[in-house]
Amino acid sequence: MKKSSSLVADPKRLPVIVRGARTPFLDTGGKFSSLMSYELGAKAIAGVIEKSGIDGGCVDMVCMGTVVHETETSNVARECMLNAGLPSTTPAYTVSMAGLSPNVAVANLCDMILLGRIEVAVAGGTESFSDIPVRLSQTLRRSVMRLNQDSSAATVLSILKSLRPRDLLPKMPTGTDFTTRKTMGALCERMVEKYGSTRAESDAFAVRSHQLASQAWEQGNYDADIVPVHVSGQAQPVTRDNSVRADASLEKLGRLKPVFNKRSGIVTAGNSSRLTDGAAALLLTSLGAAERMQLTPLAAVRDYVLAGTADLNDEMLLGPAMAIPRLLRRNGLSVDDIDVWELHEAFAAQILVNQVCLGSADFAKQRHAMEQAVGAIPLEKLNTWGGSLALGNPFSATGVRLLTTAAHRLQQGNGRYAIISSCAGGGLGAAILLERMTG
Repeated sequence: MKKSSSLVADPKRLPVIVRGARTPFLDTGGKFSSLMSYELGAKAIAGVIEKSGIDGGCVDMVCMGTVVHETETSNVARECMLNAGLPSTTPAYTVSMAGLSPNVAVANLCDMILLGRIEVAVAGGTESFSDIPVRLSQTLRRSVMRLNQDSSAATVLSILKSLRPRDLLPKMPTGTDFTTRKTMGALCERMVEKYGSTRAESDAFAVRSHQLASQAWEQGNYDADIVPVHVSGQAQPVTRDNSVRADASLEKLGRLKPVFNKRSGIVTAGNSSRLTDGAAALLLTSLGAAERMQLTPLAAVRDYVLAGTADLNDEMLLGPAMAIPRLLRRNGLSVDDIDVWELHEAFAAQILVNQVCLGSADFAKQRHAMEQAVGAIPLEKLNTWGGSLALGNPFSATGVRLLTTAAHRLQQGNGRYAIISSCAGGGLGAAILLERMTG
């Protein structure tokens, strides 16, 4: 029996999603290479304002997530909204919670709306892996700061004597988790070893993601949300994601070798999401503001859960299996009550292992003190427009893409509830519950 979730004291303060917009998602090192992260974010914000038809001056707050921080734009949300043409009187702030950064931006602004602090907001995320900050070595950085304090000849000579050739080499950012010192791919392999999955299942899920994404693009499901991006030196604007492979097949993926565990691993380049440049934004309002501004909301944001995993070495990417049961239980819902599921596909194996855990009575009892398994998500309801394996993964834009897609799928299928969920580095997870608005 479905139980209507309502944490809203005043129905007019119900936070709702009015519109979403995003740039195309492009492989890192491609046509977006010349654009800084804030420029991509600005295009997404300008796009969602234009598509919703509102005056940007009515936005009360902007919050953007990011993972790869550019020091020149430390509050990238501010630079995004100013570059998008919003007035400087609108405040903006940046959040970072690994791949959950856009989810937190949405959650924070929805809480503000619910409390009556604001009525109209833009939440989003922006990411550029083509323009990552390359650092000097720690030894050289400290030497430079020492010179900044004391540039005497004695200090200069002392520093020169202490430096080694290796200290002059640039330090590239790595994809390793700071605490475990392991990559997300290697940690995904650890989950597979603990909970089980196969290479064949992973490749099949990846092929499914590409086929469904290609089909969704051909059916025009993404067209309305895309913001064309004009890049200097390019004759035509960028209007489409470039990592979707319509010709993906089990045969092609089967030829690829494991990347992180070369002897017995199942994670390959073909069943992993790609580093991607892109940005996305959502227009959020209170229900009262939407009615007053004659806007038609897509979905209400009913509730959300942020969670952490119990074992960072063996369960790093189990965030959905930790967050989804709590969200369902708090709202008196079951897996079967949810009409639309959108989960971030970091790796095919990560989705499959989370499915195993959701379907496990032992996991439910040990981690959630539940008497029976939550239940695996039905495939016919999961990521039916494709997912991150095909569309790409600009970390801080993916969460907004999931929410926008879920809201559209609810409207298209006349469903009632949707859940979007993501894992993230640091052993984090999120789940957000949406309810379709019906006129």
